[in-house]
Amino acid sequence: MTNALEAAQLAKNYNNHIALHPLELQIPPGQIFCLLGQNGAGKTTTINLFLGFIEPSSGQALINGVNVAKNTDITRQAVAYIPEVVHLYGNLTGVENLDFFNRLAGFRFSPKELKAFLLKAGLQEEAHEKKLGGYSKGMRQKVGIAIALAKNASVILMDEPTSGLDPKATLEFNAICRELSDQGKTILMATHDIFNATSLGHRIGIMRDGHLKHIVDASGITAEGLQQLYFESIG
Repeated sequence: MTNALEAAQLAKNYNNHIALHPLELQIPPGQIFCLLGQNGAGKTTTINLFLGFIEPSSGQALINGVNVAKNTDITRQAVAYIPEVVHLYGNLTGVENLDFFNRLAGFRFSPKELKAFLLKAGLQEEAHEKKLGGYSKGMRQKVGIAIALAKNASVILMDEPTSGLDPKATLEFNAICRELSDQGKTILMATHDIFNATSLGHRIGIMRDGHLKHIVDASGITAEGLQQLYFESIG
């Protein structure tokens, strides 16, 4: 079985600074992999390499077995990205934002289909026709998920998506992520949230100074145990 995401000796240098030391990582389809680490640990660099936003200094980032750097047009069709702050248009409604970004990606859906994607992403129907300027962060994240659903992306990359969400919104977001995983979607999430990583992820990686120090199975470690390992890794 081809891994959904694979880093093969993947590395990134900026002049004399090593942002990511040679990384080996394999994530199979349907798995949620959480990357823990402080700012500057290499989490965002890893995600940007998979997105094709930056080119590796050496090694390969592979999506469904395809080299990202050499086939960006192909790999981007398989990927959706949900950043810490989903950049949407505050003067447009939820439906209008979804329609706009779908059209940019070459997709056209009816208003009924657009609303179905928003409902599937957990956005309540009464919010669909309201402007994004009045949305909470959790609601904006759901529009981001709806964009990923409409694109039918097999891989979803997330950078601190639950940062700033209240506990209820985090639980709702996690429930949607689990549903996506059950459907075979693969999620790579960069996060600072140790407790959320243990409750959501199948596997968890701990990064420090561009090194992937540990990979653990979430089912085999408690949040307290992960916290202790994390502090030992970054200390």
